[in-house]
Amino acid sequence: MTKGLPERGRPWAELAGVMADLKRDDLDWRGGRHAAFVWHAGDEVERVAREAYALFMTENGLGLRVFPSLRRMEGEVVAMVAGLVGGDAAVRGHMTSGGTESIFLAAHAAREWARRHRPDVAAPEIVAAFSAHPAIDKAAHYLGMRVVRVPTGADFRADTAAMAAAVTPRTVMCYASAPTYSLGVVDPVAALGALAQSRGLWLHVDACVGGILGPFVRELGYPVPAFGLDLPGVASLSADLHKSGYAAKGASVILYRDAEREAAGRYEFSDWPTGLYAVPTFAGTRPGGAIAAAWAVMHFLGAEGYRRIAAVVMEARERLVAGLARIEGLHLWGRPDLWAVAYGSEDVDIHAVADAMTTRRWSVGRVRTPPGIHLMLTPVHAPIVEAYLADLEAAVAAVRVGAGTASRTPVVY
Repeated sequence: MTKGLPERGRPWAELAGVMADLKRDDLDWRGGRHAAFVWHAGDEVERVAREAYALFMTENGLGLRVFPSLRRMEGEVVAMVAGLVGGDAAVRGHMTSGGTESIFLAAHAAREWARRHRPDVAAPEIVAAFSAHPAIDKAAHYLGMRVVRVPTGADFRADTAAMAAAVTPRTVMCYASAPTYSLGVVDPVAALGALAQSRGLWLHVDACVGGILGPFVRELGYPVPAFGLDLPGVASLSADLHKSGYAAKGASVILYRDAEREAAGRYEFSDWPTGLYAVPTFAGTRPGGAIAAAWAVMHFLGAEGYRRIAAVVMEARERLVAGLARIEGLHLWGRPDLWAVAYGSEDVDIHAVADAMTTRRWSVGRVRTPPGIHLMLTPVHAPIVEAYLADLEAAVAAVRVGAGTASRTPVVY
């Protein structure tokens, strides 16, 4: 084969073999050796997602008028997610390609909302905690906005007082995480909502990681802080279906408190030959397969299925946390509210430990500040917690005796 398009096609059986071989060195996510990137709830759920996606692989979510099946499924998915996070009948929303697009849409809507209600703001700003996901800075970069990052409190959660002090006449939006990506703690959304209400600001809750499964963890009796649209002051919320919803990539939902806020996020243009082009998302064409797979997985699992997954991952978290406590020198960073945890050390180079774990063929999530290792637990991690802890204990011991070296691996997501 040349570097360009081959002159003649090749049979699928041959190509399938080549592709299977290409995957040989990929992350072993079925074996639970990953820290992030893949959310797998079992072969049955994967089969449902795969077959549902294939059934609607060609349909286009841009054309909901000609694909009423997609309109209905998207509407039902949005309604189900809204119901999980305290939304009422006024809530509006759409499916997107992922958390980054959902967060972009929230920032865009907040900017447009400010242009309508506060036209004097020429250079809009967003106040966010240091722990906020970079997607908000990426959105601000594209939208001509500026993010003002504020140090977190001693508990690594957003510091409401510090964020209030950072608000200026240019501020149009505040940002909260449920939970934060790096340390897995939920920000004080109720307090931030009160701040947003009192200052006339748009509060977005990034529940991309925790939005779908988090409510079921709370149902099981774990003290998960409130973060939903039922809290006063919350203007929008994002939740990824391809994360804790266990749907196919890429699927997320952006929810707005009401129709007026949703309208602020739309884009319309008509000065071209075809006339009005109006879309509620950044993407034009949207894969029908992602919509169909999310709908199918949510109906396949139901509340009972998500409750079962929540129990499995939280039990795995408890075993992981208990095991970390038994390894001398390691400690948790903060008090994780869901299934994502991060740990560090005061007396051993934790990034050298990360290197040692990498040599043991674990994909390691690295945290720069505070120095640590993070892990997002899914059902496939439940059987391997003890193996992970055993390798971790050996890695720590190796670093202590000088077998590990300081890590120079950059933090890359």
